[in-house]
Amino acid sequence: MPRHSRGFDTEAAFAHLSRRDRRLGRWMEKLGPLAPEQGWRRSFDPADALARAILYQQLSGKAASTIVGRVETAIGSARLHADTLSRIDDAALRACGVSGNKTLALRDLALRESRGEIPTLRQMSTMHHDDIVAALVPIRGIGRWTVEMMLMFRLGRPDILPIDDLGIRKGAQVIDKAVAMPTPKELAARGEKWGPYRTYASLYLWRIADSGAQAKEPTKRSQE
Repeated sequence: MPRHSRGFDTEAAFAHLSRRDRRLGRWMEKLGPLAPEQGWRRSFDPADALARAILYQQLSGKAASTIVGRVETAIGSARLHADTLSRIDDAALRACGVSGNKTLALRDLALRESRGEIPTLRQMSTMHHDDIVAALVPIRGIGRWTVEMMLMFRLGRPDILPIDDLGIRKGAQVIDKAVAMPTPKELAARGEKWGPYRTYASLYLWRIADSGAQAKEPTKRSQE
């Protein structure tokens, strides 16, 4: 069974993408090499990462960070998982600022973890990225996009293209000087030439979208 390492050769990815797509390549030369390797080196617990992703949904980074801090204080741990979340009841979670829907999602995540339904890092290392998506999207509050962020920023899988992400669609619109953003289906077709480094292409598309919007600093992505 093949084992997937965390991360990939970004220099090879840069060269490949520059060669395969001149429009994207011009932007890549302008922005310079991107180095996401630091995130791939950090150890993490998949259940904890998913719990944090749930808490960060639909909130600003500052607001979400405050709520996460309150939950960590309430459970007496910096790790959110089945055992530690069991230390706090629903009312206490709500008092931390966690919504009712997110509370239900955290409980579902904890229950599935306790049943052994959340793959460990070791298990994920032998799984295809589509199989990881299939294993995690049944969790309440976890969609494909959230899993894709884990695959890109935590596991360093090289060929992920989040076709529903507005930033990536906007970046593709900018490089192609198109009137409208591509649909997810159009983006999937457009991205065929970026394989097997669609993750690295996506990192640039986000930066290009930020640049096109004249953002003061790159937008922080979930789990980045």
